[in-house]
Amino acid sequence: MATDYASAVRAGTMAAGRLHRELGMRELVETHGGNIDVFGAISELGLPLMLRPLKGLLGAYLPSPVPGLLITTERRMSIQRFTAAHELGHYTMRHLPSLDDESILRRMPTSPEPTGLFQETEADAFAVAFMMPKWLILAHAARQGWQVNDFRRQNVVYQLSLRLGASYEATCRTLQRYALIDDSTPIALLDTKPKPPKPLKVDLLQDYQPENYHGDVWLLTAKDAGTRIDGSRDDTFVLRLNEHAGGGYVWDFDQLEASGFAILRDRRENADHEAIGGPVVRRVTAAVGDARWGHVTIAERRPWAPEPAHASLDIDFDVTGPEQKGLSRAERRLRFEEA
Repeated sequence: MATDYASAVRAGTMAAGRLHRELGMRELVETHGGNIDVFGAISELGLPLMLRPLKGLLGAYLPSPVPGLLITTERRMSIQRFTAAHELGHYTMRHLPSLDDESILRRMPTSPEPTGLFQETEADAFAVAFMMPKWLILAHAARQGWQVNDFRRQNVVYQLSLRLGASYEATCRTLQRYALIDDSTPIALLDTKPKPPKPLKVDLLQDYQPENYHGDVWLLTAKDAGTRIDGSRDDTFVLRLNEHAGGGYVWDFDQLEASGFAILRDRRENADHEAIGGPVVRRVTAAVGDARWGHVTIAERRPWAPEPAHASLDIDFDVTGPEQKGLSRAERRLRFEEA
């Protein structure tokens, strides 16, 4: 174990990189999109993990008699994922037993801890580097067309956090750690009233008001084609797609509904208010409804013509989060596929 803070951060970061390479995580994400599947990695390693409604704890690492992890079911998915990555760090670095509470969420490795708990610093650094590596942030930025300056915008950071599977605050702190934003920017991103990300959700949903704003709101565009969405049962999706209505093309959302999603709003907006017969923007708001996991294709075509689609949006999705009591979703899917 490291004996100083800088060495602990370096050791945790390097251990995360080694595990990425061992599991082929970068190649997998670059091929299929999405985030780092923390629970999937734990399953692939054959590491026992159980989810329980823990009281006063977010997670635990128990190295004996057989190494295993415990994760709470009492928190939202982004916190479950970060906790699982932290406990995976303890396992990977062969640490002593650890019972981890809310403090792991406040100990992002950006400044030395006065306690000298370098085992925890190593696990913190591992969790950040494993779940939110810089190459993954840059890959999402390239796909979406975001520039570094765009990371100063709350709406961009929020959508990035959803694609990383991390909390909004953790994403802000990680951008700071990687020097993608300066040290003063997190204050502007975090210390506003009302506190984000709720106002960002309200802005995306426009005049639609859900029962509450506990769930996340995803903005999906053509740039998300071919990616993987890892969401929760109370999430909402806003699809914003250019539609070539002047040529008779319309987006067909039948497969979206067939997959279990419930369409809440369906509107068209002029992409160019001065053009006549030009493209419009189709804006569809959908709730998870009965959807669970699978693949959906949304196609833009002429309804009367059998010709190939003018454009399509293909997405793999799992909207069954957060993790529930028992086995993880990744382990359940693996057993289902093997059955």
